[in-house]
Amino acid sequence: MGTRLDGKTALVTGATSNIGRAIAISFAGEGAHVVVSGRSRERGAEVVAEIRATGGQAEFVAASLDGSAQASRDLATEANRVLGGRIDVLVNNAGIYPGASTAATDEASFDEVYAVNVKAPFFLTAAIAPSMAERGDGSIINLGSWIARLGIPVGALYSSTKGAMETLTRAWAAEFGPAGVRVNAISPGVVREPAAETSVADLAETMMRGTPAGQSGPPGAIAHAAVYLASDEATFVHGTVIDVDGGRVGVAVIGQ
Repeated sequence: MGTRLDGKTALVTGATSNIGRAIAISFAGEGAHVVVSGRSRERGAEVVAEIRATGGQAEFVAASLDGSAQASRDLATEANRVLGGRIDVLVNNAGIYPGASTAATDEASFDEVYAVNVKAPFFLTAAIAPSMAERGDGSIINLGSWIARLGIPVGALYSSTKGAMETLTRAWAAEFGPAGVRVNAISPGVVREPAAETSVADLAETMMRGTPAGQSGPPGAIAHAAVYLASDEATFVHGTVIDVDGGRVGVAVIGQ
């Protein structure tokens, strides 16, 4: 067990798999009391059990963040209750990814993706950030994506939502930063769990060709950045987007 987040409380959305799971486990491993939130009670219980097995503190709070303001407020209320009335760190990680082309995207899909990926974290932040500001301390971490800044021919809808989250990161930093609330984002590259099916693994590796890393990254790589942003080590970091992407956005390796 580490101590970088000792005494802090944290709410991580979409924490029952992949990046969110890794962040929740890493936070608890550094001493934070974590609310693991997601739709699946079964997977949530597994994450909580894994954290507690190593001496960490975690609770599961079920939430289906459909974009309604009420769903976000309900999660904020329950997480506050479970954590003793205080949320020090909020990680807006939950999201959905439809791979459809623009022409193949219908209106219902458009509305759903924006509801989950933008409206839900917007209203969750609105429910939690003011209390952080009143205390004069807190950290909000949003999850962006490399395809918010590097266009690819599939996934325009998803990439636009992640662009919105990166913009909100800067806006919220300006809004809440003077009151002591740090708002930052992480932009992951292609990340996959080791147990991903072969077709997913093959696509992930293809998308990372021509980068310095040359391969997809593990969820833990994103969690390391989240621990840093949540910790007191990042007290002078406001409104930034940290690229943890194997060099996907900024570097082209030629001839490989």
